[in-house]
Amino acid sequence: MKLSSLLTALQAACLTQALPLLEAQTPDDILAAGVQSLSAPSEVPGTQGTIHVALETAGHPNLQPFATQVIPLPSSTMSIAGNKTIAQVRPLVAAATVSNVFASPISTEAPPSVIGTRPDHPVPKLGITNQGPTETNKFYANFFLGSQSNPVWTHPYSLTWSQGGGNAFSYGLSITHDEAYQRAYGPNATADPVEFYINPIGIQSLIFSAAELGPGMSLTTDTLTAFSANANLIPSGANTPAITVPMVQGMGNGATPFIDTSVFFNTITPLASPSTGVTKYKLLLDDGNTWLLYATATNGSGLALTPLNTTRLEASGSFTGIIQVAKNPGDVAAQEASYDSSAGAYATTATLSASVDGASGSYSLSWTKVARNGASLMMMALPHHIQSMDSTTSAGQTSIQLQTTTKGTATGVIGDSWTMVEPSMPVDIGYAPWNASTNATNIIPAAAMTAIDNAGISDLSQDMDAQSNLNSMYYSGKALAKFAAAIYAVHDLAGDVSTAQAGLAKLEEAYELFANNTQIYPLLYESQWGGVVSTASYVTGNSGDDFGNTYYNDHHFHWSYFVYSASIIAYLDPAWLPAHQDWVNTLVRDASNPSTDDPYFPLSRCFDWYHGHSWAKGLFESGDGKDQESTSEDALFSYAIKLWGYTIGDTAMEARGNLMLAVQKRSFKNYFLLESTNVNQPANFIGNKNTGILFENKVDHTTYFGANDEYIQGIHMIPINPSSGYIRNKNFVTEEWNTYFCDGCVDPVNNVTGGWRGILYSNLALIDPTSTWNWLTGPDFDAQYLDDEASLTWYLALAAGMGAAG
Repeated sequence: MKLSSLLTALQAACLTQALPLLEAQTPDDILAAGVQSLSAPSEVPGTQGTIHVALETAGHPNLQPFATQVIPLPSSTMSIAGNKTIAQVRPLVAAATVSNVFASPISTEAPPSVIGTRPDHPVPKLGITNQGPTETNKFYANFFLGSQSNPVWTHPYSLTWSQGGGNAFSYGLSITHDEAYQRAYGPNATADPVEFYINPIGIQSLIFSAAELGPGMSLTTDTLTAFSANANLIPSGANTPAITVPMVQGMGNGATPFIDTSVFFNTITPLASPSTGVTKYKLLLDDGNTWLLYATATNGSGLALTPLNTTRLEASGSFTGIIQVAKNPGDVAAQEASYDSSAGAYATTATLSASVDGASGSYSLSWTKVARNGASLMMMALPHHIQSMDSTTSAGQTSIQLQTTTKGTATGVIGDSWTMVEPSMPVDIGYAPWNASTNATNIIPAAAMTAIDNAGISDLSQDMDAQSNLNSMYYSGKALAKFAAAIYAVHDLAGDVSTAQAGLAKLEEAYELFANNTQIYPLLYESQWGGVVSTASYVTGNSGDDFGNTYYNDHHFHWSYFVYSASIIAYLDPAWLPAHQDWVNTLVRDASNPSTDDPYFPLSRCFDWYHGHSWAKGLFESGDGKDQESTSEDALFSYAIKLWGYTIGDTAMEARGNLMLAVQKRSFKNYFLLESTNVNQPANFIGNKNTGILFENKVDHTTYFGANDEYIQGIHMIPINPSSGYIRNKNFVTEEWNTYFCDGCVDPVNNVTGGWRGILYSNLALIDPTSTWNWLTGPDFDAQYLDDEASLTWYLALAAGMGAAG
């Protein structure tokens, strides 16, 4: 049998094992049976679940996002004699028109030969069958990691492998939907804002089981895509599944011959058939929630359910067809009618397409549908989907709304595909600082140009090799990006070609260590999962080395700095490009491969086109699901591939970067960067101004490396770059600054130590560039306030480009 979109297609071969072959009943026969009420059980219904308050830190070392040593000033300035010929300043080309930005792979060739290969990985592919390059950062990963006992969140529902626990002692797949009132807040639940909120896990509202399932059963997965995967429940000693469950993001409705619950059935009510051949039940649980069950027969026979006790319903006749369940919040008739219309239709997977025309872009999610009786497909849309749907998609919205765990309220939308429109992509943002108010870079005064140039002469005289040749790809990439931004500022903004030329020669030499793969922990392509990883954890055995890079943590963060640096090098020195393009493209393919035609990497490993942002957690099981800690570095990757696509002439890649930034801007505003008008996060949480770490099941206003305000807010700032003003709008930045870092605030900026003070002042340039400039050029500035990814050159260029007078 096959549960899909919480809809299950029951195959006859399975049914002959799971159900007795009794006389078939029609929907009218079943309706005549009437309401079946169950006596109150002696046990307490399982409505509480479990709350895991502790922060899961596997793969996350307690390290700041930059090296913390103070960088010494150079003892002498560099020679400006060099042999690089720098290209003339080139304006951005006119915005492109691309019919489908996902139509073609970046490449189908193996990664460059300098990147070694090996067939194994520290994490086994537990129960994964018939799969090439495999998604590592998607919503269903808990079903193939560790104990396989942690939930999978499809939004708004969650699924858990039930292995005999709970009040029902059932073996199968449980489905749960959490309401806002079930959240736990802490550590002080009456505080405003609270530091975290979390949803319970372990509640088994309904459990789909079969007679064959019991102790010794196994869970496998197959057909893993960017939007879906099949989960298979296999009886002990068997080779074929008793139940197969296609899990699809946003799925709206599932079933099996046994339907169990740990919450307890209160009443089971047969209802009138909504269409020919469909049996319908209303299931009232002891927690007061109502679920609808639809059984669409393929042979005309109805599904008669008999309660054996308060935890199990058993089919009393043979049945072949599709069974669906869906929660009906409030038991509302209009919502029930919408569910009626989709009885018999379910999605098995989704495909992604997108087009751009100038500054306007759109993307579509199209579901592969199985349907009976011409039923319409209904899927659940998140708030950012609803805001951006085109008129055709929007016409399918229903009154069905279900709370999600961390992203507001999901809305049922009827239709086989959705199209979302982003009319204002950041096509005008290039390498230079960008002012959201003017949609351009401000003219930089001569005095500011001199200050930028003087800072650049000093910054570019630093030892680039020593700062970048580190045992962390993350830290190394940050150092390269720091110097790349400074070289760009000196060349394009200060007009000092000679100094830029000398700095570029040093940067290219430093970058060559990585392009030749001779850094401390070289990269390798491992074919077990299909990706490029650091060898650090292979060598040390520590999964947290380099922030879990070997285990696919944070790849979009890490690679963004290398891609950004390469885009500036190739922009200034086109002759550098041919020998390095494949190496840089390999990093892009690893984190953001656009095509299933690429045989070496999965589709869009990090960016989740359903959620509108990336997930940073790789191959680590988690009781709270995937998570992301830094919106700014997520956006940096999109910005980097936009620039790289422009630099190499790949208009589809450039367009993807622009579209990803536009989707992120919307998603971050709805879920991560919290203005006072936010309606998707709890009212007693939005005062934090950002989410800290957003998981699939909880939101925790903290970081993996500490709980200082500058850490929590600043990790969503770094690094301030030309796309920051697009992502972080002025109202949000103002609210955040006035909450935390203004004079008289809890943590005024001038009380913050180390590189975090520079980060905060660079962020201030988005709303008050003059104050940033005055601090950078005033007596209170000291080099200790520059972190390892920051330069005085770029901070001055940023403030001047945003409008500081200089």
